[in-house]
Amino acid sequence: MNSPTASDPPSTVADTDRRIMVLDSAMVTFARFGYRKTSMEEVARAADISRPGLYFLFSSKQSLFRAAVTQALKRDITAVEHVLADTGRPLGERLLDAFDQWAGRYIGPLTRDVAVVIEDNPGLLGEIVETTSQRFEQLITDAIAVEAGQAAARQVAQTMISASTGLKHQAASRDFYLERLGVAIDLLVR
Repeated sequence: MNSPTASDPPSTVADTDRRIMVLDSAMVTFARFGYRKTSMEEVARAADISRPGLYFLFSSKQSLFRAAVTQALKRDITAVEHVLADTGRPLGERLLDAFDQWAGRYIGPLTRDVAVVIEDNPGLLGEIVETTSQRFEQLITDAIAVEAGQAAARQVAQTMISASTGLKHQAASRDFYLERLGVAIDLLVR
C-alpha cells in the first residue's frame, strides 16, 4: 500500500482532525526548535503519534513543514476574508481585525518564532508564502477601495502592511501591536 503524501486528502473526518492536530503540533515544534533542529521524533511526541504514524502521514520533514505552513497560512487568509467581508462594521475595525488575524496573533514569545521559522526557510516552502502575502495585500486593497475609493487604495494598503511589519518586530505584546497599528489605520483611512 502506498503511503499518502502531503497533498493526499484525508479519507475521513477523523483523519482530517488528526492531520490538523499533527500540523498544529508541528508548527509549534518548528517554532520552538527551528526547522533544522526539529526532528520527526520531536513532532511525533508533540502530536502524540508514533513516529511511523507520522511518516505514514508525511514522507519527510520537508513535506511536513510545507504542509504545516500551508495550513497555517490558509487558515490566516480565510480568517482575514471573513473579517473583511463583514461590511456592517466600520472599515477601520475590520482592517485592524484583519491585521490581527494575519500578523497580530504571531506576536509573543513562541508565536513570534512561527513567523521567523517561515521567513528563514523560504526555499522549503515554494510559492505559498508569496501567494498568500499577495492575496492579503489584495484583500486589504479591495476593502479600502470599496470604502475610500480606488485612487490610493494600493498605496494605503502597502503603507499599512509596512507599518504592520515594522510594529511586529518592535512589539513586545499583541496589545501594543494592535494599539499602535490602530493609530496608523485611523490616520490612513480617514
